[in-house]
Amino acid sequence: MRRLTGGKRNGKVIGQVRKPKPSLKDNPWVLQLLDDPSIAADMNYSENQLVTKTRGNSLCVACKGGKFLCGKTRCPLVVRFNSYFRSVPLLQSTDLDGACPPGVFVGRIGYPYVYAGPLVPPIHEDTSHYDQPESWFGKSIDEIVGFRSLLVRGKHRVHVKKFEESGKIMDQTIDLALSVNPVDVELSLKKKPATALVLDDQIQPFGPSAPLKKMRISNSRWDHHIQKAYFDDDLNASEAVTTLFQRGTLVSKIQRAFSVGAFGLNEQRRLVPTRWSITAVDSIVSKDMMEKIRTFPEINEYRVYESHYLDNRFEILMMPREWSYEAMEAWYPGTVWNPSSRNIVLFSDWEGFGGRTTYASIGGCYYAARLAVGELLIRERRQASVIVLRETHPGYIMPVGVWQVRENVRNALQQKPHKYNTMNEALTRIANQFQIPMKQWIEKSSLIRNTLFQRRITDYFRK
Repeated sequence: MRRLTGGKRNGKVIGQVRKPKPSLKDNPWVLQLLDDPSIAADMNYSENQLVTKTRGNSLCVACKGGKFLCGKTRCPLVVRFNSYFRSVPLLQSTDLDGACPPGVFVGRIGYPYVYAGPLVPPIHEDTSHYDQPESWFGKSIDEIVGFRSLLVRGKHRVHVKKFEESGKIMDQTIDLALSVNPVDVELSLKKKPATALVLDDQIQPFGPSAPLKKMRISNSRWDHHIQKAYFDDDLNASEAVTTLFQRGTLVSKIQRAFSVGAFGLNEQRRLVPTRWSITAVDSIVSKDMMEKIRTFPEINEYRVYESHYLDNRFEILMMPREWSYEAMEAWYPGTVWNPSSRNIVLFSDWEGFGGRTTYASIGGCYYAARLAVGELLIRERRQASVIVLRETHPGYIMPVGVWQVRENVRNALQQKPHKYNTMNEALTRIANQFQIPMKQWIEKSSLIRNTLFQRRITDYFRK
């Protein structure tokens, strides 16, 4: 039954149609999916727990979770349902308390007026890994979605440049962002959390959200390095970020503090949406490393490093040349960035010795991988021309965040490399690991073509 709400036109009150909330009755195929014992045997649910929104021509209607018409190897909807029904019983009140990892989130919709607030799970235990991507490598998508879907986001509307005038809730959010350990938090919400799992290619997934009425936090202990940068309002943000990284602070902790305006000259501090802060920190740190790397001697062999995780296959090629860098991604049909095409899509972007001044078209993954590459070259005090090649297969059924690129490349560079005397030998190794013919990679790659077909003056000196 449709509900009427009051309105005015020319001073007269009129009826206004309010659309009913979607329900399972609007999407009976969902019930069919949940009634299939081969799909939903481990799910404990009731029909009134689930609200769905599906367009009539959606592949999901025809697929019902079992035909894999989207090309993926597993149904992402089923994975979400599993986490959804485990979290719903814990989120039936406007009052919530739990151990904040610590975690915070700053949105970007409506910028410069954005929603900021804590990420709090309704449980009391050691939740430190819930918002620490450095500890996630090796976990399955089900595990990641499982604990991330428990993180309830409390939302408080603020202006990014006036956040310090936004009252106690924002002060407490900053307190959480700078904390070193999980903090007990009590939230009073204006309504029950909206049960939807947010997934994004750049940010880590998290669970439902609701506007905040008030918040109470227990005593917290700040990370002393971050605390020092926070109180130094003569230190610009870039210097704060690079100094913290050099002192061993986790990238994720720097990103969290950066997002709540913890760094920079006093009059220039502002909130930075979480999505932007992740890429900004990766970019600032890796750019600083490049300045040092350009002064080091070149490596003296061709190297190939490898990593395979969440059906993402990474091959990192290092060549004995001056610093340059390229990131390449191949997305199979049915994957996040290629959901409907029947063909593989290849993206690439690169920079030469002098770096780049424009934002990479690949996005945050470019900078996340560049940071991981820089870490190795700094340790070895060497420079090289580096290409990060990535094949993404349909087993990567949903985005889990740009962290998986950073950690995949880090994992590859922690392994013993395959070393070769020639470029062709290195490319043969990569070709044997990938399904896409090497010819397609070469056609798309600026650095591979330069190395194969463009000679340098020093090449003549070596004869």
